[in-house]
Amino acid sequence: MRLEALRSAVLEANLELVRRGLILYTFGNASGIDREGGLVAIKPSGVPYEELKPADLVLTDLDGKIVEGALRPSSDLATHLLLYRAFPAIGGVVHTHSEFATSWAQAGREIPAYGTTHADYFYGPVPVTEELTDDEVGDDYVLNTGHAIVRRFARGAAPGATPIDPLAMPAVLVAGHAPFCWGSTPADAAHHAVVLEAVARMAYYTSTLNAACTGVAQHLLDRHYFRKHGASKTYGQES
Repeated sequence: MRLEALRSAVLEANLELVRRGLILYTFGNASGIDREGGLVAIKPSGVPYEELKPADLVLTDLDGKIVEGALRPSSDLATHLLLYRAFPAIGGVVHTHSEFATSWAQAGREIPAYGTTHADYFYGPVPVTEELTDDEVGDDYVLNTGHAIVRRFARGAAPGATPIDPLAMPAVLVAGHAPFCWGSTPADAAHHAVVLEAVARMAYYTSTLNAACTGVAQHLLDRHYFRKHGASKTYGQES
């Protein structure tokens, strides 16, 4: 029953990306993990979303060995698995090629924290990885994409800085490629992907309207981020 629930949650996360306009044809994927069993459910490669059923989702272990499923898993599987191994608090990963977030990734630019909408979800600029080298692309490209993400978070906001907390920054831009997002569940990861695209679009418009904009003040970013996150959050209803 637990794996059936995981499959259903991952299917719903994939379909949410389509409903929100983040997916063109089969450009993207969502996955989820059962931490207790060490199993990951992920979209099968190249299967149209309108044909996707829970039984089509592929189950693998954290080493990528297929445990259940007749179809080939997403070509991005190795990136998802590395993120699950590196960020043990996350429960879902989403990859899209959404228009505005991908534009920032292709430009090799982080998304600045221009305002409070950004601050509600992302604690600081959304980071961008370094470009993968020729050797990294030619060797194990998908796995090395994951390594590039993990290195970027380990490096922090600047050389020598504290590593970036993946729970406070549930998104990254892979340079020349596209965004990856994650969350505590597959639904949470999809939610972050939808918000990231909205924030990326607003950031593009902001930088176009005012190229000199330096972003939201740190005290205002803190106010908005921590009202929704952490032990002292005040947004929403008590459980």
